[in-house]
Amino acid sequence: MAGVHGSSSLLILGIRGPHLEADEAALFRKLQPAGYILFGRNIVSAEQTRALTDELRALSLDEPIVAIDQEGGRVTRTREIAPSQPSAVALAAAGTPYQISEAGILTATQLRLLGCNLNFGPVLDLDHHPELQNSLRGRCWGRDPQRVIDRAGMWNRWMRKKGLRSCAKHFPACGRALSDPHFDLPVSDATISDLLKEDVIPYTALMPELDAIMLAHVLFPAIDPEHPASLSRRMISGFLRGQLGFDKHLVLTDDLDMGAIGDRYPDNSDVTAAIQAGNDLALICHRTERAEDAAARIAALGSHILEDAEKRVARFRQRLHAPLPWSAELWAKTSEGIAKLAAEVPEPAASVPASSPVADY
Repeated sequence: MAGVHGSSSLLILGIRGPHLEADEAALFRKLQPAGYILFGRNIVSAEQTRALTDELRALSLDEPIVAIDQEGGRVTRTREIAPSQPSAVALAAAGTPYQISEAGILTATQLRLLGCNLNFGPVLDLDHHPELQNSLRGRCWGRDPQRVIDRAGMWNRWMRKKGLRSCAKHFPACGRALSDPHFDLPVSDATISDLLKEDVIPYTALMPELDAIMLAHVLFPAIDPEHPASLSRRMISGFLRGQLGFDKHLVLTDDLDMGAIGDRYPDNSDVTAAIQAGNDLALICHRTERAEDAAARIAALGSHILEDAEKRVARFRQRLHAPLPWSAELWAKTSEGIAKLAAEVPEPAASVPASSPVADY
């Protein structure tokens, strides 16, 4: 499997706009990436988005991952075509168990109608620094691990029951970041002992109900002084997989084009470092012109490094659910349900202006 298609199957790629251009389609057909990620730039209408995901499937030899960040609140990629779900903060503060489960159900239905099969959520970061701009404002389910388990777990559970795969993020603790990784590389002085006391508890408690884990672009010098968590073999192969037992889960990087990584690895060495560290997938969300070179560099790593990752990716793709049959009626009904829920669970007044590219993609 370590040929062109095998190596490329360890990439998740972004798409330039709402329609595939000829050169893009040719690249995707050649590389056969494991999947794709949608952003607001790809979404003009529900029908157009579904046509786009159908076209991506038609290019793929196997069922592709079609992922999106749809957390609710300010991280809502469909905000131009549908009402926004309440944020995690709003649901944690005022949502009943029924409303939280309803949010998960509506999210799954909406995304499966659009042709998505993986949502990059729930956010399991503990909100250590609610006064700071570390990209997480309005995105965390709380500061207490048990409350995060209860609320994020319920949202995740009902989303998965309705046929959408989930990805917990940002392991081990992006909530400890003092700055926004979209701009630079945050640093935390947390140790393994610190993380075990609080931050990784939601991950281990929800382990049987998580399909995938996304790594944080945060440097933890007490654990690995040279590599951010997303590129750290000590963090991924040693701590996440070896010590905590996530050896069967799909593990992937956050977007490698973010400032925390992209400014430091201009030559695609971030992609190979990610796979060598124990990630199964590397995300190239914006600078997809580097995808072909990245795929070639991954292939050069050799089968002894790629075999386990390729097996996990193949197993994950086999468990993906097909899109729901397109229905304008069901789309309208789902949008009405979201609007009703948003009216019932209003957003709390923001104490700190939320400013991060994560809300604008």
